[in-house]
Amino acid sequence: MEWKEHIVSDVCELIVDCVNKTAPIVDYETEFKMLRTSNIKNGKVDTKNVRYVETEVYKKWTRRVKPQRNDLILTREAPLGEVGLLRSDDHVFLGQRLMLYRANSQVLNQHFLYYSFLSAHIQHQIRALGMGSTVEHIRVPQAEKLKIKLPPLPTQKKIARMLSTYDELIENNQARIAALEQMTQNLYKEWFVRLRFPGHETAEWVEGLPKGWEKKPFSQCVKINPSYKADKNKVYPFVGMEGLKQDSLIVSQTDTRALKGGARFTNYDTLFSRITPCLQNGKIGLVQFLQGDEIGFGSTEFIVFKQDKLPFEYIYLLSRTDSFRYHAINSMSGATGRQRVDNKCFDSFIVKVPPTNLLNDFSAKVNPMFTKVFNLQQKNLLLQQQRDRLLPRLLSGKLKV
Repeated sequence: MEWKEHIVSDVCELIVDCVNKTAPIVDYETEFKMLRTSNIKNGKVDTKNVRYVETEVYKKWTRRVKPQRNDLILTREAPLGEVGLLRSDDHVFLGQRLMLYRANSQVLNQHFLYYSFLSAHIQHQIRALGMGSTVEHIRVPQAEKLKIKLPPLPTQKKIARMLSTYDELIENNQARIAALEQMTQNLYKEWFVRLRFPGHETAEWVEGLPKGWEKKPFSQCVKINPSYKADKNKVYPFVGMEGLKQDSLIVSQTDTRALKGGARFTNYDTLFSRITPCLQNGKIGLVQFLQGDEIGFGSTEFIVFKQDKLPFEYIYLLSRTDSFRYHAINSMSGATGRQRVDNKCFDSFIVKVPPTNLLNDFSAKVNPMFTKVFNLQQKNLLLQQQRDRLLPRLLSGKLKV
């Protein structure tokens, strides 16, 4: 049975554009969150890295619609055509250049709508309609007239369930990753910030530190931007700034390139962003994806920390602490918007260095968690690839359910 093509506005209960002006934000957290185009990416809506507003602003900016769980959000510009499914009940609202779609459940399944917007059929329409000499964008009337192919509603639901199974597995793994990373951070703070390490009850204290501990500059405890030999005639795994996440240790290879400079690293090195606003946003990662002694390289805006007197687990978790990041941020210099960390700042950041046996005990506890995070991420990549192979076949009707 051939699928019938519809105008998307004819099969949606709501299609709502944003309020076309910037909402006044506050510099502290509230329960009301503004979504921007940067929050919509790869089928997801990020409700963590947002800006906040007061109650009255939220009410004013949601007078057209209050976004709810499973609403579809499209970016009309900068970038064009990103799609995300809202998977939370947070009090969010649309920032500029965003549109919201809510299906008419009598004829269209909301998740089928979401997967249709990810498909080549609708993405090609969006790209074809994109206009603008400097910034590609699609106008609201055009976004309302996109064409969607629909099978009978029962078939839509079956397809949506099949694809959603992959997304649910990915989401569950992401939750496990977040929990594991939080556990490692909590353990670091408990042992080395609050100094409630195993045996602290009976420890002797000398000048404010447990006996056997030392205070040293960070630069004397790690190798900063270590030298790695590489063949400039070969290609190597490359990591751009987009390969680092804002709230996770995961580092993803973004390309394979001939070596032309940039930061060099091996497994278990920490990549630390040195530029505004990447460092403020928390782009710090731990390399784990390389094979054996393989070398990778990346952005010139990375500072590389390699283990020396401190193990890599300690180094990564220390680099994620607010005190360490703020120390580096306060050293920044350069033109506004392109400021960079001064490497000399690591000479003045003092680290409490525990005895070797305590560091070894800490690594033994944390290392399996880091490995588990990496393995879960690899599973998610496979699930994503499988889903992406299925999606065009299911959404074109070539693969029968």
